[in-house]
Amino acid sequence: MATPTPIPLLRQREIEAGVIAPLVRAFAAEVGDGRAREIVAGVIRELAEQGGCAAAVAVGGSDLAHLRRVVDRWREGGALELDVLRDDDEALEFDVVRCQFAEMYRRLGLADLGPVLSCGRDAAMIAGFNPAIHFTRTQTIMEGAPHCNFRYRAATPPAESAGTEQ
Repeated sequence: MATPTPIPLLRQREIEAGVIAPLVRAFAAEVGDGRAREIVAGVIRELAEQGGCAAAVAVGGSDLAHLRRVVDRWREGGALELDVLRDDDEALEFDVVRCQFAEMYRRLGLADLGPVLSCGRDAAMIAGFNPAIHFTRTQTIMEGAPHCNFRYRAATPPAESAGTEQ
């Protein structure tokens, strides 16, 4: 049997949103909006961490070079437009200047859930991919900023770790 071709991540998130959003709304009616979002955010983070582990296996490693391949998957079909600021052995830094994920959530009337369903994955994903990679992001398009500022740094620069024992 042939291996199925994975669908683009943007399409996957759209399908997921069609299922998750009505559930979140129903949970919110029962337990309150804040509690429903808290529960969903926790589940999304767990799934993202598992996804990070799976991504490291899929790309054959978990350093910054392998992370670049994961970022390429996020970009499929023009889903993200990036301005790359730094790309070397110590850091991968870029700004997302167009996010079709944010556009999709707005189009579906789910702009309020986009940060929970999409942006909320990012830190947990990198924790699963490689907890030694330091990730920061202080703003997102989904929350109204002009761009998302993704910053990934290797915990120990490769030249410094080459001769150390573990």
